[in-house]
Amino acid sequence: MIPPNYSDICKPVNDLFSKDYPFGALKLEVKTTTANGVSFTVNGAQDLKSGAIISELKTKYTDKANGLTYTESWNTANLVTGQVEVANKFAKGLKVELSGSSALSSAKRALRSKINYQQENVFARVNIDALSPSATADVTISRDGLLAGAELAYDVNSGAVTKTNSTLGYAGPDYLITLQGNNSLNLFQLAFYQRVTKNVEAGARAVYDYKNPDGGVSAEIGSKYILDSDAYVKAKVDNAGRLGLSFTQLLRPGVKLSLAGLFDTARLQENTHKMGAALTFEA
Repeated sequence: MIPPNYSDICKPVNDLFSKDYPFGALKLEVKTTTANGVSFTVNGAQDLKSGAIISELKTKYTDKANGLTYTESWNTANLVTGQVEVANKFAKGLKVELSGSSALSSAKRALRSKINYQQENVFARVNIDALSPSATADVTISRDGLLAGAELAYDVNSGAVTKTNSTLGYAGPDYLITLQGNNSLNLFQLAFYQRVTKNVEAGARAVYDYKNPDGGVSAEIGSKYILDSDAYVKAKVDNAGRLGLSFTQLLRPGVKLSLAGLFDTARLQENTHKMGAALTFEA
């Protein structure tokens, strides 16, 4: 079995605690696909506190016969981005990406290349930023449910390693346990996820900052309950008393609504709570 890439080792846990929680914002996403396979995605979000609005238009075309994917995007920061992907063309399991971005209102530019290689029990990636210049590499290996991964970033100008992260984990049929050491083994996270039944998911995570021992351990537990084929609810709470609640409903095929709130149970009488909503259209 091919393991997940390094960023996705903890994806079930991260999705449980972050997905479907549009706190403090109103979000809209519209996805459409033409008959010839070109997809269009429009994202928009308004910050309920500042009123600021950000949006993005993205187009994507996949040439399956030649293993090519073209992606272009333009956002309200006047940043234009283009990307070309070539998958399984040069070797099985090898994907090469080349992307560039330019800010039309400033001199901000970026030119990046990425190489992904995946085979049985291994997933490796190398990202190179040609203008920084810098490079990031990560690898995940797996065997009989055991997962081990590492990530390294190097800055050419300073000649220094700027990031080192590592992860150990075990993935069972319906559960996942991971231990991460980030920021040069100064920030540790222990996480657990389980699909308890076909309708119930549960998870927990604890974080300890070695450089800030007085901060203690921050802990969080969360759960998801599927009400029926069209709706589910989620809840999470941390040791600071912040309670997050979310409700997601499929209004009709291709239309999904999520409502969420983050409540500070230690200061219920104060204006510290955050509400939000997200509406997604897909056709």
